[in-house]
Amino acid sequence: MRANIRRNEQRRVVIVGGGLGGLRLALQLKDTGYQVVLIDKNNYNQFPPLIYQVASAGLEPSNISFPFRRMFQNNKNFFFRMGEVNAINTDEKTIHTSFGTVHYNDLVLAAGATTNFFGNKNFENHTFPMKTVGESMQLRNTILARLEEAECQDDEAKREALMTIVVVGGGPSGVEIAGALAEMKRTVIHRDYPDLSARLHIYLINADDRLLKSMDPQSSAQAEDDLKGMGVHVRQNSKVVDYVDKEVVLENGTRIPAETVVWVSGIVANQIEGLPTDSIGRGRRILTDRFCRVKGVEDVYAIGDQSLVEGDPTYPYGHPQLAQVAMQQASTVADNLIRADRGQTPRPFSYRNLGTMATIGRKKAVAEIGKLKFGGLSAWMLWLIVHLRSILGVKNKTAVFLNWVWNYLNYKQSLRLILKATGKPTDNR
Repeated sequence: MRANIRRNEQRRVVIVGGGLGGLRLALQLKDTGYQVVLIDKNNYNQFPPLIYQVASAGLEPSNISFPFRRMFQNNKNFFFRMGEVNAINTDEKTIHTSFGTVHYNDLVLAAGATTNFFGNKNFENHTFPMKTVGESMQLRNTILARLEEAECQDDEAKREALMTIVVVGGGPSGVEIAGALAEMKRTVIHRDYPDLSARLHIYLINADDRLLKSMDPQSSAQAEDDLKGMGVHVRQNSKVVDYVDKEVVLENGTRIPAETVVWVSGIVANQIEGLPTDSIGRGRRILTDRFCRVKGVEDVYAIGDQSLVEGDPTYPYGHPQLAQVAMQQASTVADNLIRADRGQTPRPFSYRNLGTMATIGRKKAVAEIGKLKFGGLSAWMLWLIVHLRSILGVKNKTAVFLNWVWNYLNYKQSLRLILKATGKPTDNR
């Protein structure tokens, strides 16, 4: 196979990863005189902050996804290729992919991170991560299928395990999916499965002493109180050490029978072969300087969850792996590439913290903006506005807005389809 990307006199920037950072970079380099090549394993950008709403049957996956090719139609200097990058050759300035070799003048690594199972194969093989739209759809199908199975189950122990969902991880993802499942229990399962609603148990297991560790203790306490008020069993200072025979095993020996375990306990940067060993840091993150240039190589940058910027006194251990960091780093790299083309001096990356938010349920959220910390309805409304503005495409914004309004009024959603692949694909070539 070949990449089939024609070379011209323009300097070529290859971007590996079309997440929020990679896409922001591609958009800012559009029509700037660079040839931009974007490579991603999917043909669409997904909006991670709303993936949990797909998992809880609140949104369709198409509402938070947008095709790359649609965004760059009629742009002759942009090329998209779907595939995976296997290795980098920094001497030859090439990357080796699943569809062939691609040459670059500048390379930007923005491939993000994946779920960290901490080397435990039971976690990896038998729990549900929630980093992608595909994984959220798998979780949604599983939850609904197990509700159907529980309806027909006469073994009480088996039914209890089917009706128990354990969420592992007390960060924003864990808090939000636990809250969404609690809302689903109250408003959806109560109507669709009236005999099962009271039997459904949702656990949130957190190894730390409080939820949302990156936020103020006041926000953590409010999130915990809200979740408990919604019926979630919150367990603090409880480390999950294994998942054996469909039982979640805690460090203190406690076992929780559960057929469905959602693993959102940590992430680790996606790895690409070919970089020097001393350019890889903690959590497999790629070490860069203040200009996001990868340590030890030339014309290679790293941004987002995959990177760890050294030398920032405000963040001596690296910036948080958040969407805002990735997008601001993308803007810095784009600006510096344009400045370099004009013979101007580059500017270092400086992270501006725009605030942190987490939604818990209907009219329940926590937000921190500078020294301002608040929760409840006002935080929830702000969360809705910020995330609605960030969704790509007018159609998607409209669909998400209408879904939220409809849910707020009556919660009579019709998205609870269990989708299964049937038959075998036929190769007619």
